[in-house]
Amino acid sequence: MVVYLFATKTSDRVSRLQTGYTVVIYLAVDWALRVVLKRIVRKRIIASRGRNSLVVVTAARLATDVLKNLYRNNTYCDFHVSRVILLDPELPEDFPSELPVGGAEDLTLKYGEPEYNTPVSLLNEKTIQDLTHDWVDEVFLFQPDDMLPPMKLMEDLMTMGITVNYTTEAIDCWPNIDLRKMGQFKVLTISHRFAGALELAVKRLMDIVGGLVGCVLTGIIFLFVAPAIYRADPGPIFFTQERIGQNGKRFKIHKFRSMYMDAEERKAELMERNKMQGLMFKVENDPRILPGIGNFIRKTSLDEFPQFYDCLIGNLSLVGWRPATVDEWERYELQHRIRASMKPGITGMWQVSGRNKITDFEEIVRLDREYIENWNLLLDMRILLKTIVVVLTRKGAE
Repeated sequence: MVVYLFATKTSDRVSRLQTGYTVVIYLAVDWALRVVLKRIVRKRIIASRGRNSLVVVTAARLATDVLKNLYRNNTYCDFHVSRVILLDPELPEDFPSELPVGGAEDLTLKYGEPEYNTPVSLLNEKTIQDLTHDWVDEVFLFQPDDMLPPMKLMEDLMTMGITVNYTTEAIDCWPNIDLRKMGQFKVLTISHRFAGALELAVKRLMDIVGGLVGCVLTGIIFLFVAPAIYRADPGPIFFTQERIGQNGKRFKIHKFRSMYMDAEERKAELMERNKMQGLMFKVENDPRILPGIGNFIRKTSLDEFPQFYDCLIGNLSLVGWRPATVDEWERYELQHRIRASMKPGITGMWQVSGRNKITDFEEIVRLDREYIENWNLLLDMRILLKTIVVVLTRKGAE
């Protein structure tokens, strides 16, 4: 306002007292609004704390201090420590008694709010296997000076697609490294792909718009599909199943039911007819599919439309990887875990690359890795356009 008055040569119409009052009132209101905003942000973070699962890896003698420093003066932390892994081959004699080690024993953190019960274990092969199937968003690795870098562990974490925060000098051999701060530590964040806040915001906006449009279309389709499904096999119209989402977090996926009610129970009987090589399941002329309506909605991909609801609430994205079933996830190896480093999607590279022609699970993982490493908004748009063509021409649908 002062600059405007000066530029228009009308500043003489405003008294110095009025200008002074304006400055004082503005600063007071600005300060009050800032305090209120920070309290709102703080309450939201406390309410959502636990959404990000953090695994801490360090030496036994440093574990207590590392946990204290992660939570100390970190008012806006949005993670919870879900596991502590100790690098020591054997526990030292001066190992703190307040850090019990064992599968059934827990460490109670009292440094953050609220308190968490965190399992503590020594680094071994079983620990690595647990990380392959547990809910892990990020790993915080604090490297002691008298120990060699756990390169094998870091290679395994990168193979699984888990984001690693490593407190050491920059390592040029890793693909993407960024400097961040967690608690009082400056860490190097290593990941296959970094996405900017604007990119992620636009992708989420696309998911919301697509989800809203898809939900409207789902409601229209429901009016015609629901009676046919119920006539073919009385029961629920929607099929709900637990799937694995981003970073191993479980969620419920929704589809129009295209199979008989006992389809999951009969799956074991059909395993010998599985045409997929690896950790996926698909058979030709599946006898579990409802005659008529079941085949129709699968070939036209109409059974997928309820997934737009999952996209709207944030469990799925429009474009991503095919979410794994729980039994598939339990059999994943290290190189397969990278698929879960991004949010799963309604469509993806596999769906637009002739999914019925690709029967090797390792090839599907390669396509997902290619998508993750080269992701951008333009690539998402290309996949969405290809998906529309695939659906309209019914290529690759069964």
